[in-house]
Amino acid sequence: MKKDIRKEYSNGELTVIWQPAKCIHAKECIKALPEVYKPEEKPWINPENASTANLKAQIKKCPSGALTYTMNGEEEFRLDGKMVEVTVSENGPLLVKGKLRIKDISGNEKEKDGPTAFCRCGASNNKPYCDGSHNSSGFKG
Repeated sequence: MKKDIRKEYSNGELTVIWQPAKCIHAKECIKALPEVYKPEEKPWINPENASTANLKAQIKKCPSGALTYTMNGEEEFRLDGKMVEVTVSENGPLLVKGKLRIKDISGNEKEKDGPTAFCRCGASNNKPYCDGSHNSSGFKG
């Protein structure tokens, strides 16, 4: 299992928080704000290249929850947890948004609040979560 790494990038008003272990490499961030997200560069996230409003809108669409944000030290953006939303992504993971209690086959429980991507292809090395392996496994679904 990947380490719980957390990286932060600030534009002075908003701090983008990236948790690589959650990232499924859907590239939605890059498609939405290519001037901010540049995976070939270091640092790869440059929040000063977009407005705070555009950053907030893009982060709220992150399918895995790998991207979140804080505003001037306020609480991190999370979904309200009132309703669970499930979306099947084409040729990719099952995306579940909301408050969850996940119980593994050994009976261990983990609570999650926010987007969670579950593997549908069977190739993930981080089951039951998606790690992006569907991109190279040829999964169609």
